This record gives sequence, structure tokens and C-alpha cells, in this order.
Amino acid sequence: MQFKDIIGQSTVKRQLCLSVQEGRIPHAQLFTGPKGVGKLQLAVAYAQYLNCEHRTGTDACGCCPTCIQYSKLQHPDLHFVFPIVKGDRGDVCDDFAGDFRTLMLENPYFDTEDWYSTLGVETKQGLIYEKESSEILRKLSLKAFGNGYKVMIVWQPEKMNGICANKLLKLLEEPPEKTVFLMVSEHPEMLLSTILSRVQQIRVPRLEDEDIATALRANGMDSHRAMDYARIANGSYLQAVKMAREQDETSQYLADFIALMRDAYTVGVITDRQKKFESLQRLRKWSLDMSDSKVGREHLKSFLQYAQRQVRENYIRNFQRPELNYQTEEERVFSDRFFPFIHSGNVEAIINQLSTAELQIGQNGNAKIVLFDLCLQMIVLIKKNRNI
Repeated sequence: MQFKDIIGQSTVKRQLCLSVQEGRIPHAQLFTGPKGVGKLQLAVAYAQYLNCEHRTGTDACGCCPTCIQYSKLQHPDLHFVFPIVKGDRGDVCDDFAGDFRTLMLENPYFDTEDWYSTLGVETKQGLIYEKESSEILRKLSLKAFGNGYKVMIVWQPEKMNGICANKLLKLLEEPPEKTVFLMVSEHPEMLLSTILSRVQQIRVPRLEDEDIATALRANGMDSHRAMDYARIANGSYLQAVKMAREQDETSQYLADFIALMRDAYTVGVITDRQKKFESLQRLRKWSLDMSDSKVGREHLKSFLQYAQRQVRENYIRNFQRPELNYQTEEERVFSDRFFPFIHSGNVEAIINQLSTAELQIGQNGNAKIVLFDLCLQMIVLIKKNRNI
């Protein structure tokens, strides 16, 4: 992987290239930043640049034998460590290395969910186990294949169990000659302080909207939709891609959100008793349909997260600052009339109710009760005076 293959991050790329050109190569580095901004990709591109036989001022050549091996993630001196789920297949990363390489080559921007899905497991409790530290020590004690650097890339080092992490401390402090550790983490605060003190941190920022939009357009998305997704994604290319893949699901979330808010408004504000009764019946049916076992709790949690975002976006519409809003065209059409009903008098309470419902669903609360109670709370809150 070359720097040119990575979306945006021009400042970080220059910083990494300059450090190699000036011979300032820390033996242990930690790439940190939000999900989906290219941290792992930068680590791999940096490793390739470091070992390229004919690198330029801005990138690896892409043509030398080393670059060809790196393009397939199969260089003998390039090693990966990542969370796994022990089972019949094995208990060290090498047992899963083929799947990891395939995922990186086919879908460079991925997250933990994508990785576990590749493995065919639903658990989110993957770990880097104690045995992996012995494997790392063994690999780095071997003679290098060429004259370049041996590179150990650790994806999500915060998943190392305590014994594994402590066993690596000495190696991080005094690694073998021409050995580089590149750690990639979204949660550096979860690492041991003794590890943090031994690494040089490289902060990878959120991506610019235009960089995300350009990448989406390059993959065939029309310009208008690409910019919509880029703005909503909050600097994460991965998030933008996932939203594009889940367009049908997002449209359903919007329809469910509109149904909840319209009927809550009718019951709470409209004076016609027949309309109130009909809307209350629809809210009851809404809560029953949403809590159907076929829907699933993860879907409900995702909807409630989506609803919280929409409430925030509608509140921001009150300030008449379009550049601060991150909504699709469909969402904006509904918000054109709805946003005045989300204001300083109720926005915090509405978000709290949605957040509480999400928490209760996640704790296996009775979905029918949780959602109907949410409907009743929305009736009260949607009619609140904006001066309260």
C-alpha cells in the first residue's frame, strides 16, 4: 500500500516521509485517531516507504521487489498482530493471517465489526492473548529477510491482555536492531501507561469532507449524494461508506422517526379528539411493530441512535446556519417543517429519553414497554413551550 492510495491526510503523510528522509525513525510509534480515517493504512504505507528500494520524496516507488511484496501484504519482514477469537482454528494471529490480509486488500477501510464478520463470529470480545507475545518475540529474533526494517504492526493494541502487554514492555524499550513497532489504536487511553511512555504518538485527524466526497465519487457515487454522506460522516470515510451501503435501512429509520414525531405532535398539540385518538392508536401500533422480535435489539439501538442525531440536527436548524447541518436531502425535507418544535425548552429532555430507551433496550428491557413509554414521553415533550 502506498501513500497515494490513502484518502486525504496530506499533513501526516508529509510528516512520515520527512522522518524517514531525515533518518528520524522511532522504534515504537502509535497511530491514534477516530475510526475510519486511515490509521492502519498509513501504518502499512509508512512501513512500505521505510523499506522501499527506490522511494521518492513523497511515496514508495511501487515497482521494486519490496513494494510488490508489500502490495500483497506478504513481505517476510512485515508482521501483523490483531484481536482474535480463540477456537478450533487456533489461538495466535498467524492462524487468522490469511483472512486479515484478504480483508485489508479487499476493503482497506474496515472496523472491528467487519473483522469479526469475516471470521464468522458475532462476539465483540476478541483479544490479543498471552501466547501472542511469545510469537512476537520469536518473529523479531529471526534474521531479517533483506537489508530493511522488520515491522510489527499491532492493530488495536488495547485488546492485549495484561500478561501479553507486560511481556512486550522490554521489547518496546529495547527492540532488536532495525525493528519498528507500529501500533494502531482508537482508544489509546486503554493502553498501559508504561506502553504509552515507550511510544511516539502520531495523531491522525478526521478527514476533510471534500476528501471523503472525492473518494466516494471515484467509486461511482453522484456528486450530490457524495457530499451529503461526507458531511454526515463526521470525518470518517468508513462511516460514509457504511451509510451509503445502508441507504435503505436509513430511509426506514427516517420513516420510523417521522411516524413517531408526527403522531406525538398530533396527540400533544392538535385539539381534535378523534385525530388524537387515532394518533395514539398509531403510536401504540408503532411501539408494537418496532418491538417485534424479528426487528432485533441491535436494529432498535441503531434506530434510537439515529433518532438522537436527527433531534440534534433539527435543533441546530433553529440557528439558521446551514453549514452546521449534516442531513441528507430526504431528512432536510422533513426538517423544513419539523425543526421549530425542537428547541431549547425540550431538546435536552428528548435526547435524554431516546438515550435512556437505547440503554434499556441494550440491557434487555421489555421493548414494548420501553418504546410505548418513549411515545408517551414524546407526546409531553413535543408540546413544551420553547421558553421553558
